[in-house]
Amino acid sequence: MVVHSAILPLRSRPATLLGEGQTAAQAEAIAAAQVAVAIVDAQLSPVQQRNLEKAWDCKVIDRTGLILDIFGERAATREGALQVELAHLEYQRSRLVRSWTHLERQRGGFGFLGGPGETQIEADRRLIGDRIVRLRRELEQVRRTRGLHRSARRRVPFPVVALVGYTNAGKSTLFNAMTGAEVAARDQLFATLDPTMRGLRLPSGRRAILSDTVGFISELPTELVAAFRATLEEVSEADVILHIRDAAHPDSASQRADVVAVLDGMVADGTLDEAWRTRTLEVLNKADLLGGVDQVPQRAGTVAVSAITGEGLPALCAAIDARIAAGMEVADYTIPSADGARLAWLYEHGEVIGRADDGAAIHLTVRLLPADRARFERPGPPR
Repeated sequence: MVVHSAILPLRSRPATLLGEGQTAAQAEAIAAAQVAVAIVDAQLSPVQQRNLEKAWDCKVIDRTGLILDIFGERAATREGALQVELAHLEYQRSRLVRSWTHLERQRGGFGFLGGPGETQIEADRRLIGDRIVRLRRELEQVRRTRGLHRSARRRVPFPVVALVGYTNAGKSTLFNAMTGAEVAARDQLFATLDPTMRGLRLPSGRRAILSDTVGFISELPTELVAAFRATLEEVSEADVILHIRDAAHPDSASQRADVVAVLDGMVADGTLDEAWRTRTLEVLNKADLLGGVDQVPQRAGTVAVSAITGEGLPALCAAIDARIAAGMEVADYTIPSADGARLAWLYEHGEVIGRADDGAAIHLTVRLLPADRARFERPGPPR
């Protein structure tokens, strides 16, 4: 329960971030309200955090620490737990600098227990470093496993449609509405930490894979960007990216800018290709809060929907279908009438837009993804 809040102009004071008068005034308010934990919506240095805790006589958490705590509560799978623990350790390691009161303590011993004269902070830093190495090794195995899964999907390649967006924009609710899944969808930040995939049948009859991913937030801590790279990799592999926006949120435009900034950052580090915008479709969700789809201001390349009422979902599926079709190639094939296997493969993996039978052979005009066309045309049976 929030018992006290304040908006203050920042003085950027090295010792406490806030000015002396601001710090003293908040100390009085915190004492009067008997505050146990104070949250500062900014990034604090270790020294600033320690000084504010002394001044306010309570625990102080900065923006990064709060997000990490929320992530820790939401992690539901082994992968999510590993990612959160890695981010926590990276954050804690930075807190070991000049923020402890027992730095003069030393420990004796030998070998892995710490050499003679090793200080407590050195031992703790070493233990955290060792754990980080192990976690990165385990997460790398997770990434390799995810890569194998992606390779398997390419062999039976259905187009991948990835949901991205600001946290609490309604991605999981929309995911459930489109696929009939029962992914946890709650009105809270970071309800989804682990990517979830389900099959999706589009109006053309084409099948696709819909992927729900972790939500973004402004000023996302660098520790989390690095730790959740495996989750964001699903976006880089997507044929279509659905940018889900909360159309009813007063800061919807700034949230959009934050998501675009994260995706551009993925381009900078090589995780995402520069053409991601051409594969992106903006989805303006929560239209029911504005009076319906017709009341949502739209522009080219956007679709308004309500994941709660289902309004606009048929139009969204049709837009996804059209976006996938735009990236497909049209080819003509003549298949012997007796070759039922190749005929069935084309119907399963492509969209047959023309057919003519002359008894001995079947002439097909098929729309295929480039990878599927290459698989069909190489020697041997298509796989």
